Amino acid sequence: RLLRARAGPGFTDIFDGRTLNGWAGALESYEVKDASIVCKPGQGGTIYWNQSLNDFQARIDFRLTAGGNNGLAIRYPGTGDTAYVGFTELQVLDDHYEQVRGPIDARQAHGSAYGLVAAARGYHHPLGDWNFQEVTVIGSRIRVELNGTVILDADLALVDPASYMGGREHPGIARTEGFFGFAGHSDPVMFRNVQVRRTPRERPPA
Repeated sequence: RLLRARAGPGFTDIFDGRTLNGWAGALESYEVKDASIVCKPGQGGTIYWNQSLNDFQARIDFRLTAGGNNGLAIRYPGTGDTAYVGFTELQVLDDHYEQVRGPIDARQAHGSAYGLVAAARGYHHPLGDWNFQEVTVIGSRIRVELNGTVILDADLALVDPASYMGGREHPGIARTEGFFGFAGHSDPVMFRNVQVRRTPRERPPA
């Protein structure tokens, strides 16, 4: 509550806590449960708020299961794998994922820009508790704050394509507009209090 109160007005609730009205994509793979958006077990795909955004801030509460895996679709075009065709996918992942499911690249850990830039780890609340996250996207820069700590602050335009995880291309990295949503991966990760604020582009320093 303290973190939500500090930034003032301008945020819009984009999930009403009861239905997926205003959302699009793989809706059949999700349900509303306990005032939360939940990916159905064993299903997946991306759902998104059906209003295109360029620069914006998003706020969510999320709760993970052991080994839970989901993602935040950032400037998603509406089809395809948002980790590659969107600007990026920010990982939503149990901090102890490796103990449950095996090794991952550092750029797959929670808060990371998938395959591009690794986030700092160790700032989750205990498994089963709710976490608060705020994401700020301005131009090619993305900032992730988890439970009051900045875990990622990166300009994706500065990432050397030769360093991309697995050598796989990310054509969406140049996208300046798209949708915000959730990229489910079969686990019942829960999201609530989903808010967005359209953000004016920062002026360059004088």
